[in-house]
Amino acid sequence: MENILHDDTICALATGGSMSAIAVIRISGNKSISILNSVFSKDINNARTHTIHYGTISKDNKVIDEVLVSIFKGKTSYTGEETVEISCHGSIFIQEKLLQLFIEKGCRMATEGEFTLRAFKNGKLDLSQAESVGDLIAAKSKSSHNIAINHLRGGFKNDLEILREELINFASLIELELDFSEEDVEFANREDLSNLLFKIKRKVDKLIASFRLGNVIKHGATVAIIGPPNVGKSTLLNTFLNEEKAIVSEIPGTTRDIIEDEINLDGYIFRFIDTAGIRDTDDTIENIGIKKTLKQANSALITIFLIDSNTNIEQQLNDLSKVKNEINGDLIVIINKIDIKQIDLDGCISISAKNKIGINKIKDRLLEIVTSSNFSSNDTIVTNIRHYEELKYISEEINLIIEGLKTNISSDLLAINIKQALFHLGSITGKITTDTLLGNIFSKFCIGK
Repeated sequence: MENILHDDTICALATGGSMSAIAVIRISGNKSISILNSVFSKDINNARTHTIHYGTISKDNKVIDEVLVSIFKGKTSYTGEETVEISCHGSIFIQEKLLQLFIEKGCRMATEGEFTLRAFKNGKLDLSQAESVGDLIAAKSKSSHNIAINHLRGGFKNDLEILREELINFASLIELELDFSEEDVEFANREDLSNLLFKIKRKVDKLIASFRLGNVIKHGATVAIIGPPNVGKSTLLNTFLNEEKAIVSEIPGTTRDIIEDEINLDGYIFRFIDTAGIRDTDDTIENIGIKKTLKQANSALITIFLIDSNTNIEQQLNDLSKVKNEINGDLIVIINKIDIKQIDLDGCISISAKNKIGINKIKDRLLEIVTSSNFSSNDTIVTNIRHYEELKYISEEINLIIEGLKTNISSDLLAINIKQALFHLGSITGKITTDTLLGNIFSKFCIGK
């Protein structure tokens, strides 16, 4: 990502770029107000921060548009530097003309995420908060929105600050021992140090454990619907989606490729995947579909195995036993077509996908699986894979320190592990960064953010 270290004045659309009733153009940098003032019908050079001004923007004495201009000065702005936002009419022609004019007057077009990058550089956000801005924009459900808001408002940041303070406290005790090693002074006994480390480790491991739920909330829970041909997999998918997404036929092997779509249940996204029926067949194409089915079952968070109550139950249960080893997530076994023949099996949900009987029982079970954790609404939930990986590194370093305390390893070696743990913690918050890391993170943002 170029321009990471630049501090010139940038501009970009903060809205979508398509035709709309209004559009917003953002300018940020130390020449923002003077650039806008040179084309605005009113003098705003001495305008107070957080004020809005009505007027026109013109070029060569020709009015381009009537606009509202919002002024933000210094640390009070989103980016932490002088910023103006222009609310104009949403004509694509107007948007382009205004951007061209601002560039002529000395602005540069912003790169992806550059406004938020500047907010990070100017201390308005730490890196975890900056990344939550992208999560907030991409949020597709109430739960993912709530987590992004919590992170943006500093919930995760505060947890990390507490961890950092506790690690530094531990490091200080070790460093003191090193400073007075010749006097053979011990500033804290090893048992007290171990107790402090276990306390830190519990916090780190709780954050790591939250990622399973966080990943579901952010990306959705994958639900693979598998089973023999003609048991009603496609009908069940259509019932969940309330539309004819998948072809339903009495001919075995109709579904030969993966069909998927998603629904929102109580703020959680579920991605349902209808798969090819599992059976022995000589059909080459159908066999390819069956291999894809097993692959989906292997990677899905939840697998629904569907059984037809009106055919050989024992054979279908045998089919289930054959594929159980391919299932890594939670398994829900469902007996379908109870409108034709009623069967009850322990641990199974009985439904009629065609007549929409028992569907709510499946939905309740799905929600039970994704919410069956020990996390409360006040707990920090990790949703970012980068944060998850850094936390795992921290946990590994703490494990090494704990083991070192047990074996009375020298303090200088313990200090190395502590510094590594602090390094990985700093990588999450942005206290330790590289241009490559920042470029990778902010390149995923939209240009106006």
